[in-house]
Amino acid sequence: MIFSIFKKELKDTLRDRRTVIMMIVIPILVFPVIMTVFVKISTSFTEEAMTKSVNIGIVNNDKSNEFVDRFNEIPEAIGKRNLIFFKDSSELIKQINADSIQFGIAVPADYAQVSDSTKSVELKVFHNATNVGMDERAEMYLNFIEQQVKSKRYRQLNVNEQQLKPMAVDYQNVASDKETFGKLAGGFLPYLFIAFGFMGCMYPAIDLFTGEKERGTLETLLTTPVSRWHILIGKMGVVVLSGLLAASFTMLGIFLTIEVFDIIKEPRLLEIIHQILTAKFIFMFYLILIPLIVFFAGVMIPIAVYAKTFKEAQSIIAPMNAIIVLPAMVGFFPGIELNITTACIPIINVVLATKELIAGTLEFPMLALSFGIMFALAFISILFSYKRFGKETNLVS
Repeated sequence: MIFSIFKKELKDTLRDRRTVIMMIVIPILVFPVIMTVFVKISTSFTEEAMTKSVNIGIVNNDKSNEFVDRFNEIPEAIGKRNLIFFKDSSELIKQINADSIQFGIAVPADYAQVSDSTKSVELKVFHNATNVGMDERAEMYLNFIEQQVKSKRYRQLNVNEQQLKPMAVDYQNVASDKETFGKLAGGFLPYLFIAFGFMGCMYPAIDLFTGEKERGTLETLLTTPVSRWHILIGKMGVVVLSGLLAASFTMLGIFLTIEVFDIIKEPRLLEIIHQILTAKFIFMFYLILIPLIVFFAGVMIPIAVYAKTFKEAQSIIAPMNAIIVLPAMVGFFPGIELNITTACIPIINVVLATKELIAGTLEFPMLALSFGIMFALAFISILFSYKRFGKETNLVS
């Protein structure tokens, strides 16, 4: 009987356009397209900022001073530029704000004398932080000039450059590439799975309970010779399946973004991602995710049963997405690890366990504790849903 109800409700759910869009279309199509467009636009802006010819303002009355000469020695391969001279910085700042000048450098009048005296020359760099990449471009030019000046001073002082480096430090990363990727970037994936899993549960939960109350079909279903808990489990199964499918299609969308849209160009990073996406990872991922989705369903169904209209249920459940997503953002913060304390905090334990799973450092005791906490919450939410579903006043609109 549970399976019969499940099939019936699943057919009705798949006929609902909003549910299909939220469960399939958005995760598998919209997300990859948005990510691809975002990355390509961001990359093109960065590349353009590093390669386009820029106008550089120089505040100095002497156009033939040593600094300008060294600036002109910078190879065009580092970046094409056009030097424009100003008498004071006020006019330069106006031109930068108007984007006629991309950045400017104030060179002291006594640059040559200070440089020859082996003292530090104070330079001021003016730039607009909203003009992406210009501060990096200025730093690149000045680093080139500084290196040339350093070499000149070493020769003047008859100093061996190696004598000024008492230590040669070689940093060795003892963590594997997979662990490094998981710890630094692994928080992004569970965040997406949780957000889309919650949204995937929302519309079916509202439609299968509040929607049926509005349409007057729930009373008809209750008159059939089927136990009320059979009806609840059958309907809840569809809600849970919808959430799991939304999370699964999110994973598929990420896979398509990587493999089909060719968004990642670094071969080593691709190799790491392929090492992560194994059958064992997928199995362990669903082992962690299923109790969470059941918990989502168990929280939504009592609200959907209580609400009188579809709009009322949506207005209550939709804001809960922020409450769910905020704890999921803990995965973005470095230094927060899965331990006995965090494994007992709902949602956070799922995020951190998934993060550890991606890094390949998930320990069985922490997995068991996280799973046990979420399983207990899922069971309690089912009991609570059954209690609310058992009240006649909640079922009659």
